[in-house]
Amino acid sequence: MSPLPIREIGDPVLREVAEPVSLEELGRPETQELIEAMIETMREANGAGLAAPQVGVAKRIAVIEVRPGNPRYPYKPPVPLTVLVNPELEPLGAETYLSNEGCLSIPNLRGELERAAEVRARYLDRDGEVKDEIRRGLTAGTFQHEVDHLDGVLLVDRADPATFSTWEQFERFGKAEFVARATELTARLGA
Repeated sequence: MSPLPIREIGDPVLREVAEPVSLEELGRPETQELIEAMIETMREANGAGLAAPQVGVAKRIAVIEVRPGNPRYPYKPPVPLTVLVNPELEPLGAETYLSNEGCLSIPNLRGELERAAEVRARYLDRDGEVKDEIRRGLTAGTFQHEVDHLDGVLLVDRADPATFSTWEQFERFGKAEFVARATELTARLGA
């Protein structure tokens, strides 16, 4: 299997609300092949997650994984490979944090936005098993980012335009401050 092309901002599929996946559809070989291709694409691009619309498929499927040493996100806590099918997120409490995010579908752009500090995630895994988990901190933000994609919402819709920067300028001027905030958040809430 080879990585799939990642759709970029301006492609209409990124603005569609993705369709739910039935259990029957989830069990089909082509759906499982799509999931495998998404995992490979995410890993090849050093992403923390990838949603099906980002590879041109308007289905409610996303994959998330943060491996230690990821060069795009070295400050994120590790997250084992997680496949989300038909995910639903519920914020827990009113606490939010100021995230600084990038997106594989918006190359070389980052921006700051508020994310819920804790979410309950309910979804099916790739085998159709029901999962009900609490995710916190930066990991909760990653889940929210991917579910946004399934709803046709992009980083540029939620972020403050005054905070947009290229990755290079984030590295120069914003990374140290954000990593300090992220470290504190992770220490307080965990992943």
